[in-house]
Amino acid sequence: MTIRPITLEGRRVRLEPLTVNHLDGLVAVGLDERIWRWSPSQVRSRADMRAYIDSALADQQDGTSLPFATIHRGSGYVIGSTRYGNIDFENRRVEIGWTWIAPRWQRTAVNSEAKYLMLNNAFDSWGCARVEFKTDILNQPSRTAILRIGAKEEGVLRKHMLTADGRFRDSIYYSILDTEWPSVKALLENKLNM
Repeated sequence: MTIRPITLEGRRVRLEPLTVNHLDGLVAVGLDERIWRWSPSQVRSRADMRAYIDSALADQQDGTSLPFATIHRGSGYVIGSTRYGNIDFENRRVEIGWTWIAPRWQRTAVNSEAKYLMLNNAFDSWGCARVEFKTDILNQPSRTAILRIGAKEEGVLRKHMLTADGRFRDSIYYSILDTEWPSVKALLENKLNM
């Protein structure tokens, strides 16, 4: 697996390497409290968003993350962010997460297409054996979305992380394996009318 900044482009979205140049666009759509309800980190100000980007880029520099800005192709607007994280070259696995999308574009095909692009790259270009997802066990919309793209529920890590409000979060894990990818790919292509 070779991890370097790349652009992934679909019909609805373009995932481009996250940079500090995306700050204004992310601030314009990303300070809504609803976005961060289930996230361990809270982004409430321009300074918080800058810290969020800086942290993602530091992880990228360490080789453990590859963050993207999510761009709506129809409008050209920055509408969110996502990333590959916990990159494990030796075991050919990666996590897709840290995903947030501005409320206006939630529950549209944007997230499904972004996940399709990332999964396709992970399995077909990088040769991953496993792609992981995790979310707060209380975040039912995220759990539903992960299952809808074809991931399998694996289990719960209890008291996995401390949230910004002091609550211990139980994290629920999901995965897609390389042997499952052909059928998941067909499912997503059918949903996205590709």
